[in-house]
Amino acid sequence: MEKLDNLVWHCLSETHRDLALDYGSLKCYHPDFCPFGAFIGNDDLSVQLMDHTNVAGPFFVIGHKPQFSNGVNFKGELLCVQMILENPIDRPAQEEIIPLNGQYEDELFAFMQRFYPSFFKRKTILLGDYFGIFKENELVAVTGERMQMDGYTEVSAVVTHTDHLGKGYAKQLVTHTANNIFRKNKIPFLHTNADSAKNIELYEKLGFKIRREMSLWRFEP
Repeated sequence: MEKLDNLVWHCLSETHRDLALDYGSLKCYHPDFCPFGAFIGNDDLSVQLMDHTNVAGPFFVIGHKPQFSNGVNFKGELLCVQMILENPIDRPAQEEIIPLNGQYEDELFAFMQRFYPSFFKRKTILLGDYFGIFKENELVAVTGERMQMDGYTEVSAVVTHTDHLGKGYAKQLVTHTANNIFRKNKIPFLHTNADSAKNIELYEKLGFKIRREMSLWRFEP
């Protein structure tokens, strides 16, 4: 489980290694897929950080704060909690849950650009399985799989249209996605803002437990 302490590094060394831009002690997802990077060691990463922002634009280093000089455009910290699920969720779905990979990819991308644009890129859907709930032929809630490594897969993109909040769609989609991960013999984990008590409570009701706090360090060109 300690791999989750430096999860991006392990994802880009294992399941998603073909998507890595490798700068030596810094590895980053190709910007078409994911705006995240990670590092090992204690070296100054100024050159590598600037090289990646020149390629990718704004991105986040996940984990410990890297070493860098004043010339790097550092924009601040986002504090999250990392949560993990030990057992499948016994909660039947009340809505029809539709796989989104394939024919619904354009609809998913448009939906995420409207409600969650910073973290969902054009090819993010290729990182795993995504699912949605439709009402009157309109996509109103989604959840899917994003970062993956040997043994673990992240539950991500837990987003509901603002007109459809409070209907239990997120619980049903997270349940479906997490159980889908268990069926692949992997363990689900997720991240949410540390100050979002409502989200943390939702995940805890489904059985997720807080594992650790985790920082996202934002860099820009």
